[in-house]
Amino acid sequence: MSAADLAQSISRELPYLRRYARALTGSQTAGDNYAAATLEAILADRSAMQGDDTRIGLFRTFHAIWQSSGQPVEAEAQTPREARAQAHLRGLTPNSREALLLRTIEELRYDQIAQVMQCPQAEAEELVQIALSEMSQTLSGKVMVIEDETIIAMDLKGIVQAMGHDVTGIARTHKAAVELAHQKRPDLILADIQLADGSSGIDAVNELLADMGDIPVIFITAFPERLLTGDRPEPAFLISKPYSEEQVRSAVSQAMFFASTEGLAVS
Repeated sequence: MSAADLAQSISRELPYLRRYARALTGSQTAGDNYAAATLEAILADRSAMQGDDTRIGLFRTFHAIWQSSGQPVEAEAQTPREARAQAHLRGLTPNSREALLLRTIEELRYDQIAQVMQCPQAEAEELVQIALSEMSQTLSGKVMVIEDETIIAMDLKGIVQAMGHDVTGIARTHKAAVELAHQKRPDLILADIQLADGSSGIDAVNELLADMGDIPVIFITAFPERLLTGDRPEPAFLISKPYSEEQVRSAVSQAMFFASTEGLAVS
């Protein structure tokens, strides 16, 4: 593959590496730092991209850096919330969250996860199951759903409740979302970006975060490219429609790790 072809191929996959890195670290800044280090490593040694699958090569290079850095990442200026979350993450089985995110958010096959993590496929499968088990025993909290399609909203509500969380309500518009959040402050927000009356779930979330402080958000949208531009602060958690129950459960569990532990119940 020529240098120009490689650059073009990497550019197509880079937004998804950044999504993965943000979900893994819980921080856009930290995640993007790891993504940038990955690109620097590839520029220094193109052999890191051996093989024909650019995504696997890109993620494999990322993981080599991630493992060598002594993950989980330590931010230079951690907030108390981030410090608590990182302390919690250190108690999990090593590599389990990585395998879970690769499987559920990035939708890699187990053989591809094994290639990325440089481990046997059986180990990759076991790590995903360990992560699901460990994270199901963690935190429960209050979740608000912003979604204008009734069937999808009810499906999300059912998934979240089955995980042991309390759903504070479902909002179909920007205005309804703001009103609902102020009635009962959520620990986590699940949001579509295009709402019933033409209003924006992104605008609703931004208003809520400005008013209420740091609340983790999972965007579930048929238009992920609108949030993977690199031109604005981007969410740590982004799921594309159509989604699977496994994806939602994984993202909710991940997001709860980065929610404030104050006010959350330990299952």
